[in-house]
This record gives sequence, C-alpha cells and structure tokens, in this order.
Amino acid sequence: MPPTSRLLALLTAGNPPPLRLLLQLQAHLLVSGFLYSPSPFAPRLVSAFALTELASPRPLLHALALLASLPSPPDSASPYNAALRALSLCPHPHLLDRHCLPLYRALLRSGSARPDHLTFPFLLKACARVRERFYSGGAVCAHVTRLGFNSDVFVVNAAMHYWSVCGSMVDARKLFDESPVRDVVSWNTLIGGYVRRGLPGEALEVFCRMAEEGTVRPDEVTMIGVVSGCAQLGDLELGKRLHEFVECNGVRCTVRLMNALMDMYVKCGRLELANLVFERMDTRTVVSWTTMIVGHARLGTMDDARKLFDEMPERDAFPWNALMAGYVQSKQGKEAIALFHEMQEAKVAPNEITMVNLLSACSQLGALEMGMWVHHYIGRHQLSLSVALGTSLVDMYAKCGNIKKAICIFKEVPEKNALTWTAMICGLANHGHANEAIEHFRRMIELGLQPDEITFVGVLSACCHAGLVEEGREFFSLMDSKYHLKRKMKHYSCMIDLLGRAGHLDEAEKLVNTMPMDPDAVVWGALFFACRMHGNITLGEKAAMKLVELDPSDSGIYVLLANMYAEANMRKKADKVRAMMRHLGVEKVPGCSCIELNGVVHEFIVKDKSHVDTNAIYDCLHKITLQIRHTANMIDISATGIM
Repeated sequence: MPPTSRLLALLTAGNPPPLRLLLQLQAHLLVSGFLYSPSPFAPRLVSAFALTELASPRPLLHALALLASLPSPPDSASPYNAALRALSLCPHPHLLDRHCLPLYRALLRSGSARPDHLTFPFLLKACARVRERFYSGGAVCAHVTRLGFNSDVFVVNAAMHYWSVCGSMVDARKLFDESPVRDVVSWNTLIGGYVRRGLPGEALEVFCRMAEEGTVRPDEVTMIGVVSGCAQLGDLELGKRLHEFVECNGVRCTVRLMNALMDMYVKCGRLELANLVFERMDTRTVVSWTTMIVGHARLGTMDDARKLFDEMPERDAFPWNALMAGYVQSKQGKEAIALFHEMQEAKVAPNEITMVNLLSACSQLGALEMGMWVHHYIGRHQLSLSVALGTSLVDMYAKCGNIKKAICIFKEVPEKNALTWTAMICGLANHGHANEAIEHFRRMIELGLQPDEITFVGVLSACCHAGLVEEGREFFSLMDSKYHLKRKMKHYSCMIDLLGRAGHLDEAEKLVNTMPMDPDAVVWGALFFACRMHGNITLGEKAAMKLVELDPSDSGIYVLLANMYAEANMRKKADKVRAMMRHLGVEKVPGCSCIELNGVVHEFIVKDKSHVDTNAIYDCLHKITLQIRHTANMIDISATGIM
C-alpha cells in the first residue's frame, strides 16, 4: 500500500475515489491500526465516502455508519459537513427524513466540533427537502442566530432560501431586511421566492429597490426572476421595459434569460415578439422550442405549432406534451390521440402530464375505450393516482358515460382538491344525479375547499336538471355574496334555463335584461326553449329575433321558430319563416356523429364520402337496406294471409 502521505493526498483530492477503492483503503487503515487512532484518516475517510457516487445511497450510509462508530468524535465539523452536503444532494427523500437532523444533533453533542459557516448552508438546503421541513428548519434558523452566524451572508442566504421554499416569505423578508450585508444572491433569493409563491408584485418591488440602492448590480438570475414575475402579471409594457433594461445594462443574455423573455411575451399574447427573441438565439434548448409551441397553441395556430415541433433537432416529453395540450385546447382530440401514438413509436416515455392530456382528449371525443386503455396503462406502469390523474380519470369516465366508474375512481383518489370535487359534481349533474351533485357540493364546502366558477356551473346544472328553483337561487346568490366569484355567461344561462323550465318566464326575462354582459346565443336559446315549452309566443318571438341578430345564417333557430308556430297552430307564420329561409339561402347544417372502434374515433357527416372506408361502408349499408326491404315485404305478405 502507498505511504501515509499518499493516502492522505488520495483522501483529500478534489474528486473522491470510487467506492471500491475507498473500501480497500478502509480495510488497509483498519488492519494497520490507523482507522480508530487519533489521526486525520478516519474523518477524511468519512468525508470521502459521503461525497463519492452521490446517486447511490450506499456510500452515504457507509459514511454515516463509520462516523457513528468512531471511538471519539472528530475535532472539526468537516466530516459532518460532508455528510450534510451529500444529504442535501441526495435523490432519496427517506434518507433525508431519517438522517438530516440526527446528524446535526450528533455534531452539537460531539463537544469537540462546532458548526461552522459551511454547516448551515448544507443543513438548511437539506432541511428544505425533508417532510417536516417547516419545523426542522425553523429550529436550525434559531441556532443560526444563537451561534452568531446571522451576519454571514452565505448562511443568511441559505436561511432565506429555506424560508422561501417553505412558503414563509415573511420570515425570508425579515432575514433580508435585518441582514447587515447583502450580495446579488440575497436579492435573487428574495425575488425568486416571491415569484415561486405567485407574488410578482412583491418581486418587482424588491427589484426596484435593488436598482435604487445601486450597491449590487442585477445579473441574469435577477432578470429571469423579474421577467418571470412580469409574465405572471401579463404586463406587456413592463415586460418590454425589462427587456430594454437587459440590453442597455450589459446583463449577460443567457439561454435561460432569453427563454424567460420568450415565455413572458407568449403569456402577454405577443407571439411575434417572442419569435424575434427566438430568431436571435444562437443556441436553442428544448425549453426554447417548447415555449414557442405553447405560444402557437395559445393562439390556436396548431399547424404552425406542428411545423415547429417537426423542426426540433431533439425532443423529450415536454414538447410532445405541449403540442398534445394545444390540440386538446383547440378541441382537436383526434389529433391529440394520434400524436400520442407517434410519441409511442418514437420511444419517448410518457409522463403524468401526457396521461392528463390524453384523458382530456378522450373526454372531448367520448372515447371510452381509449380512456380505459389509458387507465390500464397508468396501472401497468404503477403511476401513483395523483390529484391531477385522479381528477382527469373522474372527468373522462363521467363525460364518456360511465358515471359509476367515475364515482369509484373519485373514492380511490387519496388526496382530493377542489378540481377533483368539481369534476365529480359536474359529472353527477350531467348524468341527472342532481341530489348527489348537490350533496357532494355541500360536502366539499364542509371540508373547507373553495369552489370556483366551474363548480357553480355544475351545481346550477344539477338544479336545472332537477327543477330545484329555490336551491338554484341560493347557489346563484352565494357566488357573489359569499365566494365573491364573478358570474359568467354560463352561470346566467343555467339560471335562465332553470327559471324558464319551471315557468318563471318573467323572472327569467328580468335576469336576461339585468345581465352585466350582452346575452349570447345560449342565453337567448334557453329563454326561447322555455317560451316554446310554456307556449309564450310573444316572448319566444323576441328571443328568436335576438338569436337571428346574433347569427342570421344559423338554420337551427328558423327551424325551431317554425316548429313553435306550428305547435301553436299558427301555420301561416310557420310557412312564412320557412319561406324566409329559402329566400335568404339558409340551409340546415348537416348532422355529424362519431363512433369509437378499436380505440379509433371515426367522424361521419351527412352525405360526406371522405372516409377511407367509404366504399365498404356504403356497400354494407346497401345490403342492410335490401335486407330491411325484404323483411318488410315478407311482413306485408304475411299480413295479407297469403302465407
């Protein structure tokens, strides 16, 4: 074996030796008597074990066991710091939960070693990742002050980062304001924390203060934070000024910063400005391309989004998910499912977001068979039933007609949020289970969850289906009085439909006239159907004329108005409406239907012959027609008594 000096050099090298060699060194030191003697070997061996092969838990566990077995604790914090550093980088959360605080307590109890300026940054970074992080890190931050490290900028920055990760921006701000010295990391930590917590106004206020004081120059990390905050606000003019600040103040325009600028312009609805940044980039990452795909998807220009996607030199799951989500948002469910099949052929592993997008596409198309396949895929690949996946499955089964399965999935979701409850409420309402929908709504409120606009659409629809006028009035009132939610067109249309079906036509008309926005075709349509149901021709004519004003080319309203006149024995008026249709050249829109066969959705339109199997379909239809005629003739002959 090499001499002592070479062993020490090996253990203190920049990169620790591999685990295999360290185990050999430990065996040599044990045999030679150096391992447990008062020498620097054992502490340095602990540090080397802790920091080698960080992706594997074995070296770290070996380091912790070796540290605990030493007859006397090390006289410096170095081996403890190395183990804490390894824990802060460890990809195994259970090791953090089990060893983080006990290791720090062992350091405090050692007597011969004290925490130093390196201990707390590593410890706080590790604490930010443990399960009980708020309690554990809070105690550590108290030690920072007690041991006099609150004037060390590196320690204070670590404590600020810890509080921001825990969501306690009040504590992070208090540390920042009380710190006697700040560097650019201090400012960036506070700005980034505010942005992560969805407080962009506070982040921008800190940035303005930073610029006014002028003691620290903003860097690219600062600008990424404030530009991201601006994106949250959707403030285009402020975003342009920040972009100008970057260019005029010599801030290094990294790929990450340019990606943030593109994202800001996309979220502000200015895709052409995002494209200017994109075209100026010398190096583009997957994030750069994906941001532009998202921008086109937001505008509904899916052909351009697909063109960008096809031009990408390399793709991971994120651009696939972005394009798939764009198809779903544009109501192009078939294209979303087809893209998923392409993704499988490309051997790109789908993730939870992929499954959520795919389930949304199935919900749009009513593709139950495909939705069930996705459900089985989730089970086969042991994906945990997260809130997002559980909610998507509930929504898919409800919209595809299997409300019983939706209820079963709802019960299985371990942690339900407001969106999960909303999906169940809307599903029950759409299937006519009004009382169950209202019961779920009341249970949701009891649990302290906040309903949103869509929740109220579901519960008002339930009231409408069941004719529960008083309950509908109550929920409609609660939106404003208790939950301060702005009523939207859908809520008014539900309420007008409810009142109209129940025969409260005067109240329904009054509600239409007092709406804060111009009623759309759905609102006037609900009022028209109620008038037709209850025979109120005068109000029905008024609603019909409003519908014609909104869309003179819509054949449906002419047909319905003519039918209303016919039902009221007003034949002349009915004929007049039909003549008006012919004069205006308004034709009835061809019917459309979809079927799902072997996981593929097929769409058919009246008189359309564009389907790939049109000839076979029409041949089969012709044979069925002949068989029906033959059967009908046989029935007629039988009726005459000849047979």
